[in-house]
Amino acid sequence: MNTKKNSSSIAVNKRASFEYFIEETYVAGLVLEGWEVKSIRAGKISLGDAYVFLKNSEAFIIGVHITPLISTSTHHTIDATRTRKLLLNRRELSHLVGAIERKGYTCVPLKFFWNHGLVKCEIALVKGKQTHDKRESEKKRDWQREKGRIMRNGRDA
Repeated sequence: MNTKKNSSSIAVNKRASFEYFIEETYVAGLVLEGWEVKSIRAGKISLGDAYVFLKNSEAFIIGVHITPLISTSTHHTIDATRTRKLLLNRRELSHLVGAIERKGYTCVPLKFFWNHGLVKCEIALVKGKQTHDKRESEKKRDWQREKGRIMRNGRDA
């Protein structure tokens, strides 16, 4: 799902497209605390090993590391990798639950972005790649890079 012109990317999970075949994408809101939004504005977020899990027809994201700012209030107990709730409508949730119960499907975050001043998360329904599929992805990526070099060198000549 494409984001609108009024949005800008915060963090991207580059490993997701290498590790998985992306089947479908969804845009979800997040339940965040104030210090988390301030840290995200400062760019202190990492999607490292993040994944989405569903429990009781609700979606949660685990593994997103939001580093607290030094100026964060001292009376808060801060957990940088706490479980955060994702906000999806009932139809999207029921579709995700049905797909994840099938063999081989999982759900991962692709990127975080701003949309009209709100933090949104693009999540994807994915299927794992095997080793030979990953090698094929590397070959395609290397060829695209080489093709770009050839085109640039051709223009310079």
